[in-house]
Amino acid sequence: MFNLKENDIILFQGDSITDGNRGRSSDLNHIHGHGYQYILASEMYADNLNKNIEVINRGISGNRISDLLARWNEDCVKFRPSVLSILIGANDAHFNFENGTGSTPEQYEDIYRTLLDKAIEANPDVFIVIIEPFFGKSKDTDYNKYMQVNVCQFAASAKKIAEEYDAVFVPLQDMFDEYAKKTDIFDLIWDGVHPTTGGHQLIVRRWKECAEKRINER
Repeated sequence: MFNLKENDIILFQGDSITDGNRGRSSDLNHIHGHGYQYILASEMYADNLNKNIEVINRGISGNRISDLLARWNEDCVKFRPSVLSILIGANDAHFNFENGTGSTPEQYEDIYRTLLDKAIEANPDVFIVIIEPFFGKSKDTDYNKYMQVNVCQFAASAKKIAEEYDAVFVPLQDMFDEYAKKTDIFDLIWDGVHPTTGGHQLIVRRWKECAEKRINER
């Protein structure tokens, strides 16, 4: 159960996995999209009635970490979030495979630090959650081999940044790899990158396992 503070602002940031086809209007029926962030938002709101919390989703499909940087003032800093959850990195590997327009792990780390520094400057008490980028399995053999190696590099960088900033790190690759021993990985991550409904629920469970207690203890 989430025990948030009065007036907390929780911001989810990332790419299509977080976007979840969210609405771009004030229609509350669609504003959070579908996926792990919607499930977490629904629990946060239900657990914290009358606390005036706000859960915001600003994931955008196709985003690399450089795209986050380009819109960070508008889509993060201005909200001064109390809790900031970020999942980014799969597209950096994907676009490197497609046309070389992703980032290197070193660039990824440098930009990640800039993002977090800006968020902390806006709110020194911001609680940061960094979700590990992950990959399942693709039916394209060359793409599959490339992504499995390269997404792991960004995952290692994300973990490094989490340690530097004393942020909560949410590891997902090991979880999906373990479940893949019990069921078809395509039942959890249908195209290598995007989780199924069940896959999103597994992310929620791991996110809560890692972050819920520390959020409640702030």
